[in-house]
Amino acid sequence: MKLISRWNPKLSMHSLARIGLGLLVVFLFVAHEAEWLQMRFVQQLELIAYDSRLRLFMPNTMDTRVVILDIDEKSLAAEGRWPWSRNKLAVMIKQLFEHYKVKVVGFDVAFPEADPSSGLANLESISKGELKDNAEYNAWLQRSRMSLDYDALFAEEVKKYPVVLGFFLGGKADKAGELPQPTLASTDLPPTQFRHHLASGYSANIGILQKNATAAGHLYPALDFDGTTRRVPMLMRYEDGYYEAMSLAVLRTYLANAPLKIQTRTDGSGANAVGWITELQVGDLKIPLDDGMTALVPYRGATGTFRYVSATDVIRGKLGADELKDKIIIVGTSAQGLLDLRATPVREDFPGVEIHANLVGGFLDKTIKHKPAEVLAVSVLTLLLIGVPFAVFMPRMSALVATGVMVGLVILINAFNAYQWKSNNYVMPLAPPMLMLVLLYFINMAWGFFTEARSRRLITGLFGTYVPKELVAEMSKNPGEYSMRGESREMTVLFSDVRDFTSISEGLSPEALKDMMNTYLTSMTEVIQHRRGTIDKYIGDAIMAFWGAPLKDTDHATNALEAAMEMQKAIRKLDEDFAKKGWPPLHIGVGLNCGVMNVGDMGSRFRRAYTVLGDAVNLASRLEGLTKEYGVKVLVSGNMVDTVQTYVYREIDKVRVKGKLEGVKIFEPVGKIGEVGETTLKELDEFHKGVEYYRKQRWDDAEARMKNLAYANPDVKVYKLYLERIANLRQNPPAKDWDGVFVFTTK
Repeated sequence: MKLISRWNPKLSMHSLARIGLGLLVVFLFVAHEAEWLQMRFVQQLELIAYDSRLRLFMPNTMDTRVVILDIDEKSLAAEGRWPWSRNKLAVMIKQLFEHYKVKVVGFDVAFPEADPSSGLANLESISKGELKDNAEYNAWLQRSRMSLDYDALFAEEVKKYPVVLGFFLGGKADKAGELPQPTLASTDLPPTQFRHHLASGYSANIGILQKNATAAGHLYPALDFDGTTRRVPMLMRYEDGYYEAMSLAVLRTYLANAPLKIQTRTDGSGANAVGWITELQVGDLKIPLDDGMTALVPYRGATGTFRYVSATDVIRGKLGADELKDKIIIVGTSAQGLLDLRATPVREDFPGVEIHANLVGGFLDKTIKHKPAEVLAVSVLTLLLIGVPFAVFMPRMSALVATGVMVGLVILINAFNAYQWKSNNYVMPLAPPMLMLVLLYFINMAWGFFTEARSRRLITGLFGTYVPKELVAEMSKNPGEYSMRGESREMTVLFSDVRDFTSISEGLSPEALKDMMNTYLTSMTEVIQHRRGTIDKYIGDAIMAFWGAPLKDTDHATNALEAAMEMQKAIRKLDEDFAKKGWPPLHIGVGLNCGVMNVGDMGSRFRRAYTVLGDAVNLASRLEGLTKEYGVKVLVSGNMVDTVQTYVYREIDKVRVKGKLEGVKIFEPVGKIGEVGETTLKELDEFHKGVEYYRKQRWDDAEARMKNLAYANPDVKVYKLYLERIANLRQNPPAKDWDGVFVFTTK
């Protein structure tokens, strides 16, 4: 009885409501998959899921069977602007088949108008006018007519070889050129309603070309509702005929004009019957279609999956004779202004010619993805088998168990989906079951937000006055991990101070001084908090901040240094506003150090603060004080240089500051590597050599370099400082074992 009561507990109204809401969610997704109800956002997510799988499993390898004959900028420069005269295209066709021995050529262009470029029409007009009685002229025209009829020349070459022409079907009623014979007549299909793409007009090839071509295929790409090309209609209807796609026509021609066989299916009966062409068969190859007679494009990759050959190189015979042997050639263009770009799952500016190439390659590889015939039943059954138990039993699970079940189901669904994709080329619905699980999980876990609200308020109370609100929000997700207890951490600390603040404050009224400092501190704080820093305290005009607590930050040193450099830029942005208000411009010095520090809630029972202490903190404070001694804006320790190696530094000095027994090297960050100019790098190199001579007591060499630097850069204080030291050390030579350390006795 105890066991039974465990699995059949008395459910509260709250639990029943959660179960009922969960079952409603399951029903909505079942209705969507059964096509009783269409939810556009679910359809959009399914397209995103399809695109993700496509990109994940793309081979990203080159298909050597298909070559793009490119009417590129090089070809236009060599052969003239497009469209070329068709006698030139005739030469190109002849070259491809006779010299290069290609298998088939398909055109991703149409020729709906005659070619007048030879001037034959004008010559014939003259023969009927002014020179109609000139026997010699008319005899010459009669002899030259064949060589000047470029359409006939092109058609003659097209007739000799397996050439597939392209033509356009579309929604406009305009008609140009002559359509080929339809691949299928509507009477070839069972007498029921078939889903298809319907055209109301066309732009086809002129009659002489169409009659002589081996085949022709339409160039229409189907767009999904998000404007992306994922599929192409293999058969598209115009009036009473169905016309094949150019890629399908190329395949059939490549396979020695293999006949096309269709496999159909009918759902329903009577007036509600709907017909489907589920599969096309070309020779031994089977091409699965979806409910609109379209095939999914098996994109191989975003770039570099097909070889491009410049058309002019073919026309002029510049390629090796065997380079194109037995290849499938698709003629397209990459020239600016002619390029046909399509939004696709793999790239937003994908060349349209490669869509045909991908389809031909997919046909030959038998990798056309499709939904299985039973997909509707499988989808609905999957949602019921997963959703109903999850909705019923999840309210009885702990948060940990529910999360584990959720993760397990997500992994299982994705693994099954990926297996079907890779092994059977099946596109199984992924977004509906995933989204259903997420919603069920969210509904049942929402109460956690309310139960943990108290902990989050506690975190905000503890750290809200120290830490940026973005970090507080991040910390509140796991409030148990944070406290104000003392601990040792690897962190970075920053000190900044306004130069000549005493004299500045004496020149302003108390109200103006308050407003100026509020503006300055706000600007600096925004920079620090933007870089994930924690404000420790304001000490008059000085700022103390640190990185790495309470939220751990593996990039604490980099974020701190970026903040210091941005503070210098931010303070200059205040100059214009300060000048308008009659305030003087401010200049600050910044000191940085990283290392092990003690952090936590420290103080007395009367007043406490979340702060950092330690030797590493003291050194950062000393470095800030030294910025005015050397006339630099930012000083960092050797620890910072070792940690942040993406910057170029000037080694300023080796000093022994008050409270330290050992000398430490101090550096000025100059800029990011790659952003510092060559002139500055040479200046730094000269300075570092001068410092090296200085430490080796080679006063003449050191003085020469420092004088040159000071002459070229009179505003740089550190060069003059070294010259003063050298002069003093000449008068008062140090010991032979002197290590070059300069001792500061003040803070």
